[in-house]
Amino acid sequence: MNSWDSTMGSVAAAGRYFRKLREFARSSVRLFQGRDTTGWLPSIYTPGRCASETAQCDKLTARTQKNGIRSIVLNNPQKRNALSLAMLESLRRDLLHDAESNDLRVIVISAEGPVFSSGHNLKELTSAEGWDHHAEVFAVCTDVMNLIQDMPVPVIAKVNGLATAAGCQLVASCDIAVASEKSRFATPGVNVGLFCSTPAVAVGRSLPRKVALEMLFTGEPISAHDALLHGLVSRVVPEDKLDEVTMKIANKICEASRSVIALGKATFYKQMAHNRNEAYQIAAQVMVDNLALRDGQEGIQSFIQKRKPVWTHCTERAHE
Repeated sequence: MNSWDSTMGSVAAAGRYFRKLREFARSSVRLFQGRDTTGWLPSIYTPGRCASETAQCDKLTARTQKNGIRSIVLNNPQKRNALSLAMLESLRRDLLHDAESNDLRVIVISAEGPVFSSGHNLKELTSAEGWDHHAEVFAVCTDVMNLIQDMPVPVIAKVNGLATAAGCQLVASCDIAVASEKSRFATPGVNVGLFCSTPAVAVGRSLPRKVALEMLFTGEPISAHDALLHGLVSRVVPEDKLDEVTMKIANKICEASRSVIALGKATFYKQMAHNRNEAYQIAAQVMVDNLALRDGQEGIQSFIQKRKPVWTHCTERAHE
């Protein structure tokens, strides 16, 4: 395999990844190899209870799309937008819907009500539900969090309220997070005897270690401004500016080439898993390969010619 094939694999594999997931959705329980940006990893995908309760799950999230921007709203405020198995299945389906289409350029995840998400539904985690169900809940949750970062388009969390436990994990897993000033973030599982170990994966990769551990050990919430200070969110804005600022970011992303964004996002997460020297080797090769893309050359030529670029959004090379 030459360097181009190796580097572009992270983008080209996205199509195969989503096709496999759609095949899974039409079956009962399926084991397959799902490729992410760091190589081949085995993943177990199970449809959960939501597969046979589509109408119910559809009510838990609301999906709309306009001008390349997909809005996914957690829509169960009566249950504090708890990430129940059904909610997670619905969120996953909304993320994957036509994910390969060039019409999709960015995803915004928000929520109805004063709570962004309270995390897992603890009623699903009692001994009465059994080990198999517990394992399924955390497997599907992990699946969704990984999917957000494996998506070929940026995913933005728009937070206007409290995000706790797996809800905080969801915010930390998104590529960008915009929060209102009244938002708060916590990992309070320790207070109910269930340490937030899976939220810690995402939170620990967004926050400095000692800040993350204080949140995990005490369960105490941090303010939106502290979340910004420590890197959990990208911006904090007044509540009445939340929609405007989030849409401004989303619209700016839509101005770029989808294929270039996809390559850049995949490379960013890939290089983060390596040491500095290896990361530079990966990134330097991607820069060269990016220039070989049709949109890479279109961008250079439009700059030289002082005109707006006309993107193809494809992953083809400039001289194929």
